[in-house]
Amino acid sequence: MLEFSFRPRYRGLAWLTVGLGGGALAAAAALAWPAYAYGFGGAGAVLGSLYLGSPAWRYRVTLDDDALEVIDAKGDRRFRLAWGDVTRCIVSRDTKTCVVSGGSAEQTLIVPGPGALAPYDIADKRRLFDEIVARVPADKIEEVDLIERADR
Repeated sequence: MLEFSFRPRYRGLAWLTVGLGGGALAAAAALAWPAYAYGFGGAGAVLGSLYLGSPAWRYRVTLDDDALEVIDAKGDRRFRLAWGDVTRCIVSRDTKTCVVSGGSAEQTLIVPGPGALAPYDIADKRRLFDEIVARVPADKIEEVDLIERADR
């Protein structure tokens, strides 16, 4: 069984927010700035920290010969999609992005390549892309230059 972890997609932005927020808090304390500086600094530090600590990053994708599965840190299943139940797999080989679907939003996974519209990233996503494309029945694969250009 192969396993791939979800990761924050905007880690750099979140760390920047935490750093700027913390810096604003330190500057406000050192310079006795007004309360709004504390509020904005605190909000930046808290929001960035919440994003980085989100439970979403504890999800993982597992693959075996029978199915793709998305599970949480406790091992509870979010969904399982047998390879034979895939209704559509939109693939962009150039960007290594794919959308594999079982016919509903609840049974859809986006493996995001550069610029893909997904709020998360996935560890070792190029290998995940290759493994999915190798397992999905060929008649379910739709190749496009960019995922955004696929027919809805």
